[in-house]
Amino acid sequence: MRDMVEIGMGRTARRTYELDDVDIVPSRRTRSSQLVSLAWQLDAYRFDVPVVTHPTDALVSPEFAIELGRLGGLGVINGEGLWARHADVAARIDQLMEVAEKQGTEAAVTLLQALSSAPMQPDLLGAAVAQVRAAGVTVAVRVSPQNARALTPALVQAGIDLLVVHGTIISAEHVGEDQPLNLKTFIAELDVPVVAGGVSDHRTALHLMRTGAAGVIVGYGSTPGATTTGEVLGIGVPMATAIADAAAARRDYLDETGGRYVHVIADGDIVSSGQLAKAIACGADAAMLGVPLALAQEAPGRGWYWPSAAAHPSVPRGALLKFADEDERPTLQQVLYGPSNDPWGSVNLVGGLRRSMAKAGYSELKEFQRVGLSVRA
Repeated sequence: MRDMVEIGMGRTARRTYELDDVDIVPSRRTRSSQLVSLAWQLDAYRFDVPVVTHPTDALVSPEFAIELGRLGGLGVINGEGLWARHADVAARIDQLMEVAEKQGTEAAVTLLQALSSAPMQPDLLGAAVAQVRAAGVTVAVRVSPQNARALTPALVQAGIDLLVVHGTIISAEHVGEDQPLNLKTFIAELDVPVVAGGVSDHRTALHLMRTGAAGVIVGYGSTPGATTTGEVLGIGVPMATAIADAAAARRDYLDETGGRYVHVIADGDIVSSGQLAKAIACGADAAMLGVPLALAQEAPGRGWYWPSAAAHPSVPRGALLKFADEDERPTLQQVLYGPSNDPWGSVNLVGGLRRSMAKAGYSELKEFQRVGLSVRA
């Protein structure tokens, strides 16, 4: 039963939970962390670790996507970001960081909006896709629901492996000024698998699964301080509850279709290995990470982070925040696999998740989704 509370006369609301509200409950059995597998597969593509990037220019350059792919994860290029609009992206990001340092967040957002409003150049995005593809790793590109129909043909021609239709909150049918984007029809016409989101509840997740999506994103990349969707739109996604709801939708859809499994990818409020473990425990197959990966030396933001929604031309929903100094940044290899001297779980994410699963007695991700959970009082 849903936990409903009265917030006023005649008005009720559902009680929900964040990842920090729940804890993993170990079982009677433990095992060696060396016996734990973190591998998962999305459509035809196998990954060694359940790590996907939030599609922001602060993280994903072609070089970063290649390195993350080499390390077993999946980098998602923002198909409407700087890599699709500027030939000298590194110089533009240097300019952005200088403004953020000297003039503050609002001036930096203004510049980010200006840089992100430059005309898109398909050849630039095609070159980025070709660079990642030539490295032999899986190529994923994000488009918004508003621009999916216009941008996707060129991306497919360029050779992407996965298309990510990603917005703050999306539905199975996006109604725009022109012809609505019907995801079911759109996906059926494509030869590449589609991951779509974000969603925040069971009903929307189930609707997106019925479109034929290979994966559904839960959340919108919320990060305390960096993401301001709650302040701007009044919309929040309680991640523990939302992931569990989407996992329930996955079970319902599995029964409905006689065996079609849709992957659930958590995108929000995951900044440590413990929160990553909780997201999997609540039912996610993988997680979209932002801030933890921004620490890496390979991230083009040089220790700064901003969500993709920060670049919206009229309603930005994110700030530019600095999370690491230039000389303190670990390599991406260290962020994922250690070694770490950080006691808070922001480095060696894979090692933390692996040990959490081992302490609870589980050896595979899908098994770990059944681990016991408790709610903090």
